[in-house]
Amino acid sequence: MMKDIATPIRTQEILAKHGLTVKKSLGQNFLIDPNILRKIVGKANLTKQSAAIEIGPGIGALTEHLARDAGKVLAFEIDQRLLPVLEDTLSPYDNVAIVHSDILKADVQQAIDKELQGYDDIMVVANLPYYVTTPIILKLLLEKLPIRGMVVMLQKEVAERITAKPGSKAYGSLSIAIQYYTEAEMVVTVPKSVFLPQPNVDSAVIRMIKRPQPQVEVIDEDFFFLVTRGSFAQRRKTIFNNLQTAMPQGKEKKELIVKALEEAGIEPARRGETLSIEEFGLLSDKLHAYFG
Repeated sequence: MMKDIATPIRTQEILAKHGLTVKKSLGQNFLIDPNILRKIVGKANLTKQSAAIEIGPGIGALTEHLARDAGKVLAFEIDQRLLPVLEDTLSPYDNVAIVHSDILKADVQQAIDKELQGYDDIMVVANLPYYVTTPIILKLLLEKLPIRGMVVMLQKEVAERITAKPGSKAYGSLSIAIQYYTEAEMVVTVPKSVFLPQPNVDSAVIRMIKRPQPQVEVIDEDFFFLVTRGSFAQRRKTIFNNLQTAMPQGKEKKELIVKALEEAGIEPARRGETLSIEEFGLLSDKLHAYFG
């Protein structure tokens, strides 16, 4: 069996061998605990009939675990300096394709068509760079890619927001956007000590499995997200006050907002965080009749 990349000694050897320093600007923190990696990969339920998409493979610590479990791994790496490192560290595995690209600018569907032909079961499994976690997850969901879901490590606070239930402090438009498309749960909490360098925040792993259909059916998806984002714009304000700002000419058309709230059976004095996704779906359709 090969020595795991994800040990403190091996990681430092690899960095030294390639003259690498950690790029803070890219949010690089290298995992140095193989057990955590096995847990993450285990939560993705991969087989040799599955493919995995990884974002930010770094020096290949998670990638090698994916390569052992999945039929094929497609990884997107933004940092040019890491390409020769990955070629070196992943040389024992012939089932890994590395794309040098910023995932936020990449044509992921095209890369899937090219590299993952014949794979019906595709999971995104990644230790996401913390400063762009949310845009990456939303991009992958909004592009309607043929993926079963995602198992990603991110900042614990963001993980709590994504998996939050109505009525909790962490619940907001991000919770709704992601739970609209997926069933999301926190599956592993990760101590700071398993990273080199240690980040200043705690981490967690969430699993998001795509729903066959979105959680609620709405007339206009973009409008639904406009309503949910607007409803949380100022958390301390009532939904009625927030919607006046969020809706086009909402201040002049207050009575229409009141009407929509009444039709949806929602008290104007409630706050956004008390509404379920179903209530937001209904409200968004009622508002759409007047503001859509």
